[in-house]
Amino acid sequence: MPVARRGADYVGTMEVQEKHRFDEQTLARFMADQVPGFVPPVRAEQFKGGQSNPTYRLTDGAGRRYVLRRKPPGKLLPSAHAVDREFRVISALNKTDVPTPKAYALSDDASVVGTPFYIMEYCDGRVLWDPLLPELTKEDRLAIHKAKFATLAKLHAVDYVALGLGDFGRPGSYVARQISRWGKQYKASETETIEAMDKLLDWLPAHLPANDETVLVHGDYRLDNMIFHPTEPRVLGIIDWEISTLGDPLAELSYLCMLWRTPKEWNGLLGHDLAGQGLPSEREMVAYYCELSKRPVPDPALWEFYMAFNLFRVSCIRQGVYARSLDGTAANIRAAESGKLVRPAAELGWQLVEGLAAGGR
Repeated sequence: MPVARRGADYVGTMEVQEKHRFDEQTLARFMADQVPGFVPPVRAEQFKGGQSNPTYRLTDGAGRRYVLRRKPPGKLLPSAHAVDREFRVISALNKTDVPTPKAYALSDDASVVGTPFYIMEYCDGRVLWDPLLPELTKEDRLAIHKAKFATLAKLHAVDYVALGLGDFGRPGSYVARQISRWGKQYKASETETIEAMDKLLDWLPAHLPANDETVLVHGDYRLDNMIFHPTEPRVLGIIDWEISTLGDPLAELSYLCMLWRTPKEWNGLLGHDLAGQGLPSEREMVAYYCELSKRPVPDPALWEFYMAFNLFRVSCIRQGVYARSLDGTAANIRAAESGKLVRPAAELGWQLVEGLAAGGR
């Protein structure tokens, strides 16, 4: 769930930040050995967007472009910034119809760029930060949103065992494990007491859903984690696979649909004239995904649980980003803004729980 990510602060590249610099000649020697077709030297620019793993656009001596993702420097939370997992899942999905950049090389040799990293294809397309899609026609706006949900259905349909990802996570109990994992990381990076978060930490584990389907999930599936074709409403590549795992398709679907529950100030769709702007409703997109994936439309009360769970999860993630901004390890130049979202997202999640209680649950 992006936080007002409009404008130049999140688009394009910039000079590599001092704390994220590395020796380009050392990287060029690595690429010459590991990346087919690479021509030295290499020049690095840092992407402005993204808040977790520092990400760079590389240009070689022949003008070819690549992307490098690396762990940030400094003290890191347990299990965070797993670039090796990103590389593994992208490499596996390269064999499917799920659009992913081609994976080239992975290294845990800290002498190359200072931390573990991987190199993948640079997809030359559009990153669409604003879900209102103001630069597009009404027809193209609907087509972009449908492509986003259709691509999610493709991802959830892959045979992860056949791809060698049977051990990429634990089947079943996804929501319970997510609550435990993110709750611990939240407490490890907590900077203030938020009553709504403490209530969600107690309530969510006590009201887990009975359904337990397992699919491969991206973990942060949203509009700005996709590269779209320059002119067509078609996804060229899904990016930022850091927290991908085996998980619950409804958890991921509801995360994507939080867009319709969050206000304009959070770059959400709540409060906008959707029909007038050619944008679909939450209900329409849920039905569209369920039709493509051959899953039943979820019960309303179950759906609200997933929404509350995801608002809790967003609060945990944003708290971690905010904490990294305080110690200087966050990759994004405006990561400190994440701290402003932690409390309101948690409070919105708890409001949904209170709505369920008022409805007789």
